[in-house]
Amino acid sequence: MSWSDPQVRRRFWVEVGLAALTAALALLTLVSREWVEWLTGTDPDGGSGALEWVLVGTLAAVCAVSAVAARSELHRRPVTG
Repeated sequence: MSWSDPQVRRRFWVEVGLAALTAALALLTLVSREWVEWLTGTDPDGGSGALEWVLVGTLAAVCAVSAVAARSELHRRPVTG
């Protein structure tokens, strides 16, 4: 089964989208840590950068789980009636 197969469920695309979004946000956080402060208008960690590192780790973990779930969904066996 491939990504262009019409039997691929919507769940696959949601998982791929989530993986892409979290990967982009993790990379953005590594490049520019100020986006969190810009978005919230506050400095939640007092400038230490601890929040950003937790955010990068969390986003990377969600990305990995979503990517594995999407791969599993792509290679699932279709239910035959």
